[in-house]
Amino acid sequence: MNSTASAPSPNASSSSALAEENALLREQVQTLQRQLDWFKKQLFGPKSEKQAFDLPGQNSLFQEGDAPVPENPPEEKKRTVKAYQRGTGKKQRDDDCLNDTGLRFTADVPVEVIEHLPPELTGPEADQYEVIGSKTTYRLAQRASSYVVLKCERPVFRRKGTEKLITTPAPFNVLDNSLADVSLLAGLLVDKFQFHLPLYRQHQRIQQAGITVSRSTLTNLVKRAIDLLRPIVDAQTDNVLRSRVLAMDETPIKAGHQGRAGPQKGKMKSGWFWPLYGDADEVVFTYSNSRGRAHIEEVLSESFSGTLISDGYAAYARYAAAQENVTHAQCWVHSRRYFIEAQKDHPKIVTDALQQIATVYRNEEAIKTQGLTGEKKRQYRLDHSKPVVSDFFQWCRDQLAQGGLVPSDSLTKALNYVLSREASLTVFLEDPDVQPDTNHLERALRPIPMGKKNWMFCWTELGAEHLGVIQSLISTCKLHDITPYTYLVDVLQRISQHPAREVSDLTPRLWKPRFADNPLRALIDPRHPDRQNKQPEANVRAH
Repeated sequence: MNSTASAPSPNASSSSALAEENALLREQVQTLQRQLDWFKKQLFGPKSEKQAFDLPGQNSLFQEGDAPVPENPPEEKKRTVKAYQRGTGKKQRDDDCLNDTGLRFTADVPVEVIEHLPPELTGPEADQYEVIGSKTTYRLAQRASSYVVLKCERPVFRRKGTEKLITTPAPFNVLDNSLADVSLLAGLLVDKFQFHLPLYRQHQRIQQAGITVSRSTLTNLVKRAIDLLRPIVDAQTDNVLRSRVLAMDETPIKAGHQGRAGPQKGKMKSGWFWPLYGDADEVVFTYSNSRGRAHIEEVLSESFSGTLISDGYAAYARYAAAQENVTHAQCWVHSRRYFIEAQKDHPKIVTDALQQIATVYRNEEAIKTQGLTGEKKRQYRLDHSKPVVSDFFQWCRDQLAQGGLVPSDSLTKALNYVLSREASLTVFLEDPDVQPDTNHLERALRPIPMGKKNWMFCWTELGAEHLGVIQSLISTCKLHDITPYTYLVDVLQRISQHPAREVSDLTPRLWKPRFADNPLRALIDPRHPDRQNKQPEANVRAH
């Protein structure tokens, strides 16, 4: 018997070892690739749409074909950056800075004046010195507690010669029999819904200030205050629905319990906010417990007639197709995202597509820079953007005609997505009031997803409706450059004395020209009439 017949050959052993090593190396490469993808996501942000060449110095992290640089990238305008003056060691400051610290503040900021006297002017020889001038230094300070208890002294009196006692009525309060001043109501609303500070954290801050009040009281105050504001939002919704161009979107939220027994009894329901953005820069947040087309029909019904701008969600297209008086326009940014998803597999082709879309947005920037409106804006789009858009859709058809793309390929999906929406993606070319995307609406709805990172969910569906009411006003205030706190302090007091038929005057858009110059103040405000009639506290005056 041949003793060497069953022994493995050296070549077989070597091949087996190489195969094992190769498999190990492939596994390591896959692990490193996943790590690299994670770092790329951190670099650009989880949902960023920036390209590698958009961040100077970072393209060395990518392979040559991973994100190719376009042949003629657009030149960026030079931006002036404040720098230190050579030889002086001091940074250049704008003319409106009060001093070298760069501090600026508006006339609404209270200033507490502190007189700082040296020992020479307060000692026994003070009469030997003469003050010839003064210098001012500004410092930004913060008090340990921002809560104040207002003690209102009300005299009880009677007319001489009579026994009838007269009690001075208490100052007006927004909520009857409530401990809350209007300044607290507005502060609770702004802190939670503008700055996303949950009520339980505000409750902790109140306790730390030495004040005892239950958390349920804060919740009830917020609810009652928002109920007062609901008619204003209803009036604002009516005006938004009269818009000729309306943008609509949807964003999810957790609201209310499932109401089921067992291990999932604490699970929250899924709800949806449907924000509407009108052509007068007003936004309202409507709420629904579903994402179905029925809510679109319920909200728009027969009140809206014009152009509806949305993303690619099919419910909008189906609704618009069933309405004779509604034109549907779709968002180019959402279309662009499909190409970004395909860029890793088809870097050169997708980069070409992205550059064609970028040309359209450079034209929009030129329109904004030149201040074009109306017919001039329309003609500029027809002359500059329409040829680009037409070439882009033809380019998409040519890519599909070349073959070699399977239906499941990400690039195939991107091409089919835009080609199936060609009519709605070109509406903006003929109508100067239609924007090519819904970015303005997505910026306005941002407080909802930002808030979910802090207060997580709405305890009830009614709470979600309240959130939509107050967020409609706060977001619209920001669109019109109105301080939400000042607006809420005024409106919460004004709504009880304002005629109900003129409630639309209290919407932020109309409130600004009517009442912003002389708003109603909270009793704690030094500019409140009752405070101005009294001697101000020592060493404190309004700026």
